[in-house]
Amino acid sequence: MLCSAGVLLGMSAGSAEAAEVSYATHCVPPAGIDPVDGTTKVEITAPATAKVGDTVDVVWKFTQAAAKNPDIIDLPANSVQPSGTLKASGAQTADIAMQGPRENPAIPKGGAMVLSDMKGALKLTTVGEVKLTPDAYTVNAMSTDTKCTPTETVQPSATIQVSAGDGTPTKSSTPTKSSSPTVTSSASHGTGQTDFTGKEVQIPYKCQTPLGPKSATSPVQINAKKNGGSFDLTVQFKKSVMDSPAPIPKGSVKPSMDITLGGADKGTVHVEGPTNSSDIKTGDPIAIPDLTGTYKPGASGKSTLSPGVLTVKALGTTTTCTPTKTEVSLTLDTSGQPGGASGGSSTSGGTSSSGGSGSGGLAETGASDHGALKALGLVSGTAILLGGAVFTFLPGRRTR
Repeated sequence: MLCSAGVLLGMSAGSAEAAEVSYATHCVPPAGIDPVDGTTKVEITAPATAKVGDTVDVVWKFTQAAAKNPDIIDLPANSVQPSGTLKASGAQTADIAMQGPRENPAIPKGGAMVLSDMKGALKLTTVGEVKLTPDAYTVNAMSTDTKCTPTETVQPSATIQVSAGDGTPTKSSTPTKSSSPTVTSSASHGTGQTDFTGKEVQIPYKCQTPLGPKSATSPVQINAKKNGGSFDLTVQFKKSVMDSPAPIPKGSVKPSMDITLGGADKGTVHVEGPTNSSDIKTGDPIAIPDLTGTYKPGASGKSTLSPGVLTVKALGTTTTCTPTKTEVSLTLDTSGQPGGASGGSSTSGGTSSSGGSGSGGLAETGASDHGALKALGLVSGTAILLGGAVFTFLPGRRTR
């Protein structure tokens, strides 16, 4: 689904002459979309020469996509982020982590994918020739991942001639843009750190919907910001969208989640997102906001946060999605607070729910709700809002 095309990058005077490499690629999009076999073209830019001890910056540029954006959704601007692995071989071997910023123009259905340049760094340790070869990469769009893997041997795209040095690390002359991403480890809580980035985890859900049980897997990420003795939490769905299967009125769709605590602390933390702020027409994209809330620790030590039960209230019905298994997204060093969550729930933050029941049933609150349910569920299909994406089940129609 989400393979690549990029923007040309000017090479500085001290950079190697990058050679474009082309390789067959197998890409696995999110569930419901067929895998793609295509050709990826990449250029790697790096210094032509350097010394042992230097840390050099390298740039990965996509020049041709293996596939276009499928005819499912329009991708809004700044919604797509690539990451991948660059292989170093020859005088030294290493896997270089590469990542680009979430920067792209709006990409229409069926349009060419446009990905930002990815950057990484390599500490040179050995005299000789170091070859740089692109390998597997992942494209994250609207909190869903498409994983792309070479299906043939890939040729090197750039070479660095490494000479003897004094071992003192220096930065290369390759320019670094201010938009180059900074990756924060969710498990590293140094002194004074206030922002903690969780790991994106794939959570399989079993959902009870108006038309019966459904299953889906969703990527979820939990981030935290320290606020006194508590933490402000954000369950990040990155404005995930899918087309609406039926007209949805303003203020009628509201997601929430109970984050599961583990490790030193026990219990749950309730987070919520606002309702849709405007009417959604049939075929229009549905934007899912981030879910927010406050975690007040009830115990001291290393406490884990994992995605838990997801509840979606829409048009007088409640769909409850329960993980069949879960995974830790974030670990925090916590200090127990009076009235904290240990063994119970932490519910501060977010806004109150409107309509439906949070107990997991499929509430119908009146004739008008029943009519809306028919419009949403029986005529056009059932929309399950899950992990920031809307999974639409359409009778007799296969999602392409």
